[in-house]
Amino acid sequence: MKIASERPLARSIIKTAFQLFGGDHSHAHNWFPGLSIVGAPGAPDRLICYRGKRIAALQGSGALTASAGSDICIVGSGPSVRGIDLTSLEPRQAILLNGAIGLAGEGVEPLAIAVEDERFVWRHHQLMRENVRGDGLCLFSVGVLRALCEVDAAWVANRRVILIDDLRKPYGARKRSFAEAAALPFAYTDGSAAGLSTEPDLGVFQGGSVAVSAVQFAIHCRPCRIGLVGIDISNANLPRFYETDGHMARSGIARAEERILAHFALAKRYCDEKGISAVCHSPVSALLKCGYPYDARFSRHQ
Repeated sequence: MKIASERPLARSIIKTAFQLFGGDHSHAHNWFPGLSIVGAPGAPDRLICYRGKRIAALQGSGALTASAGSDICIVGSGPSVRGIDLTSLEPRQAILLNGAIGLAGEGVEPLAIAVEDERFVWRHHQLMRENVRGDGLCLFSVGVLRALCEVDAAWVANRRVILIDDLRKPYGARKRSFAEAAALPFAYTDGSAAGLSTEPDLGVFQGGSVAVSAVQFAIHCRPCRIGLVGIDISNANLPRFYETDGHMARSGIARAEERILAHFALAKRYCDEKGISAVCHSPVSALLKCGYPYDARFSRHQ
């Protein structure tokens, strides 16, 4: 049996209404009602407000860059994490995605955590409360921010938040076509469907997985090396490493595999051009099909 990580009924109704009648602003369901982000994209003084009250100041990606070292490891929640030993990760080396946030309670001191899908908040906000430190950096999408403010605005107020804004569906503005987004001076694209942003404070290309957004922030830090763990994709029908067969949240990863891999192939190409080593630490990951070499340094069988 799979237990869906779904929005509350009221949220589903709001999303459907905007999709049907919102036109070029159909993505406004992400911030409606209540959430507002005051200040221009990339400005140093942007604020998170909810229902007319100031909640917190937004951080810029410079906060991430200042804390990052020469190695960044992006840790997803794919089943392969069960066979990986992350105890040798250095403090502030890992960006933990979604359910991998739980690793912070097992000795991993993250560089940041990242959540892009608001459905994760509705199902796992207690996991976030228990494992995200007050001084930790949080990469949150607009929809995740609104959902967190609904659940516990005081919790958000005590976190250092960096916004994941979608270049194709930006906060407070109309949708952009891929061609319009690709024409931006900080966009790097494959000319057809995949892209990355070299200025994530101005927005990122979302690509079917929060890992796609996270790698753009990691690249912006200009590390020597980016490692990818638990971004399996090909076995998304199996329980995530923190789930069991009877308690699986719904996943759209398998359906989005082609789109996700196109973005990661482009990221690999960009890393190669910039002299950043990009490797995969999961032996079953679909990333191995698009140019990422396997690095077994975290294997439990080493």
